[in-house]
Amino acid sequence: MNFEALLTAETFALYLGGLWMTVKLTFACVAFGFLFSIPLAVARNSRIKIIGKTVWAFTYVVRGTPLLLQMYLIYYGLSQFETVRESFLWTALSEPMFCAVAALTINTVGYTTEIFAGAIRSLPYGEIEAANAYGMSRWTNLRRIILPAALRTSLPTYSNEVIMMLHATSLVSTITLLDLTGAANRIYSTYYLPFEAFMLAAAVYMMLTYLMVRGFRYAEWRYLAHQRPQEVK
Repeated sequence: MNFEALLTAETFALYLGGLWMTVKLTFACVAFGFLFSIPLAVARNSRIKIIGKTVWAFTYVVRGTPLLLQMYLIYYGLSQFETVRESFLWTALSEPMFCAVAALTINTVGYTTEIFAGAIRSLPYGEIEAANAYGMSRWTNLRRIILPAALRTSLPTYSNEVIMMLHATSLVSTITLLDLTGAANRIYSTYYLPFEAFMLAAAVYMMLTYLMVRGFRYAEWRYLAHQRPQEVK
């Protein structure tokens, strides 16, 4: 193994740029995915069947197809339609960064919506009944009781989805973006050191994953304190 060949200013700058791209993509897709998933999770549990079934169909398609395929359809597939190329959307769809964020966001929305929707369904009905007994409107009940409780209980599952999104950003190198995996691939093609190049990238991914896990563990410790067993004095 020859890690010394990778310890150059040029290699460091390449990895640093790839790391920054990975962090940006992860933050953007998780933030957008979180914001879109909350109303969709509420709609998924709607009493109006057509609304719930429509959201279910969306999440089924997203979860039933590979992310790489979704990314290819957005970046490569839409460009074959003349109406798309002539529309105002083409300015955004011709940019790989926009297509990557769109594909990653759509994918995480499909999974996160079902996570939040399941958490809403699993809430004890007594909490909702108590809120109704206090005369809360449906919107107030949703805002102050249902959503906060559902988001807290879904933290352990949601943390896995966020980590999966971090790893999923490695696919953006297939549509010309230079993320962490793309930087490792370029270094491999330059120095012909595949093990060293990809092992270094793997170490950075593990570091990012560790930081995320610690962050979510702290959030669980803080917001799920009521679920911890109480010490007997």
